[in-house]
Amino acid sequence: MTVAEPRPTTATTVAEAIESRRSIRTFVQEPMDQGDLREILRLASLAPSAWNAQTWRFAVVQDAALKEQLREAAYGQGQITSAPAVIVVYSDMEDTLATVEETAHPGMGEQGRAGQRSTFDNVFGAQEVAQRGQWGLTQANIAFGFLMLAARGLGYDTVPMLGFQPDRVKDILGLPAHVQFAGLLPIGKRAEEGFPHHRHNVERITKFY
Repeated sequence: MTVAEPRPTTATTVAEAIESRRSIRTFVQEPMDQGDLREILRLASLAPSAWNAQTWRFAVVQDAALKEQLREAAYGQGQITSAPAVIVVYSDMEDTLATVEETAHPGMGEQGRAGQRSTFDNVFGAQEVAQRGQWGLTQANIAFGFLMLAARGLGYDTVPMLGFQPDRVKDILGLPAHVQFAGLLPIGKRAEEGFPHHRHNVERITKFY
């Protein structure tokens, strides 16, 4: 199997991506470059996860009618339809469990695949769906952060959203009832500058031991 080479990019440094990121709610009205979109998703998929579980899943919405439905499910927030694309980030722990052998590194061989299955069955098999789903969500949240930085690194802007009705979003996108959402992420090129960072200083939020 041939592995595709990463696309050439003009990506900024990680520090530049972090420092220039803003929560943008008004976007330039132009479609996203599909190659850039796929590269952003590829970079986000490189996020780490415990046991390499990779519980995150992405639903990319670019259809105008579907975005309008998502806007209604998000209490009418205009950034949904202003953005050329909305990436719905969710975790699917049940799919992860059903296909867990896929997450074992090929270098570990059949022993690694068997070990991965044994580990996940022992740790999560007796848990309620919602309980293990919550663990899966903690992993998906890591990818959600990577997604925002990957987008900014390629010159795109985002705004993370948690203000929406999860059950309605599941219905709109045909997602299983058990999935849990890290958030909605409108993405595109900024048509406003947004507010500069206003954060606690390091001393305010840190204890050193």
